[in-house]
Amino acid sequence: MRAICIERPGSMSIIDVPVPVPGSGEVAVTIAYVGYCGSDLTSYRGLNPLISYPRVPGHEISGRIAALGPSVAGLTVGESVTVLPYFNCGKCNACRMGRPNACKHNQTMGVQREGAMTPTVVVPAEKIIPVSGVAARDLALIEPLAVGFHAVRRAGLETGETVVVLGCGVIGLGVTLGAVRRGARVIAVDLAAGKLAVARALGAAETIDASTTDVAAEVRRLTGDDGPQVVIEAVGADVTFRQAIELVGSCGRVVYVGYAKAPVTYDTKQFLLKEMEVRGSRGSERRDFEEVIAHLKAHPDVGAHVISKVVPFEEAGPAMAAWDANPGGFVKIVVALEATNA
Repeated sequence: MRAICIERPGSMSIIDVPVPVPGSGEVAVTIAYVGYCGSDLTSYRGLNPLISYPRVPGHEISGRIAALGPSVAGLTVGESVTVLPYFNCGKCNACRMGRPNACKHNQTMGVQREGAMTPTVVVPAEKIIPVSGVAARDLALIEPLAVGFHAVRRAGLETGETVVVLGCGVIGLGVTLGAVRRGARVIAVDLAAGKLAVARALGAAETIDASTTDVAAEVRRLTGDDGPQVVIEAVGADVTFRQAIELVGSCGRVVYVGYAKAPVTYDTKQFLLKEMEVRGSRGSERRDFEEVIAHLKAHPDVGAHVISKVVPFEEAGPAMAAWDANPGGFVKIVVALEATNA
């Protein structure tokens, strides 16, 4: 069967790979759609320190169960599913603490192991999450939105609090949805007017165009002397890492869900003067997936707002190149593999 492959930075191609067969405790999934993640773009650019080449990308998965291996129970061939794409070791201290998303030896599909940009994948049965009542295309949104929901949970965000969300890519939009779901007031910040429009459509109370506005001054205007209780950074740049510390109010919480690609220098007195809390947020957990699924069932219009473009399998490479050339022009690109499976 064919697969999309990032051969090396800046180069993608279609290759042939063996058709996988499920073994004991495994499930074969026919892939319908796969979303391009920001980590895929980083890998394409040669800036992802976790990847080795060549690599089949893809961990934002929509599919159907094609076959069950021996010893698999409770699942049915033909069920619509998404996949929990993180493979933890089960032995390190994070795993022993019940936080497998922070596993020291985690391998994510499309990063440390082969991904789902191919007609069929085989995964352990415990990675399968059946989903009903959500459009097949939108199943590819569950994983990235769950990363945002997890960041909201890490922030301990409460009803009535104000959160500044730095970045309105899909992770930041997931943060926005998760925060609105908890009854928080969202101030969304981005450089792209189109992405800010999506954030407003998903419930952001206010938006700030960082390309034309002094973000700090506008946040002060919107929050008064108090500042926001929470800032969640979903860009992964040194400037927004520092900006999060500057924007958050006294005794507030900063959550980093993006990661900067180079060391970041801070004015460390802000940590003490504000007595702030700084937290990391990595990936997501099954309960985040389940919360996103419930939200998509209740709000079926989310996919129409978030997905910028659906492209066929053969155009996956050009679509990545277009995203690389104009990152602000797309919120989410989804690759359709259904015709490839026909």
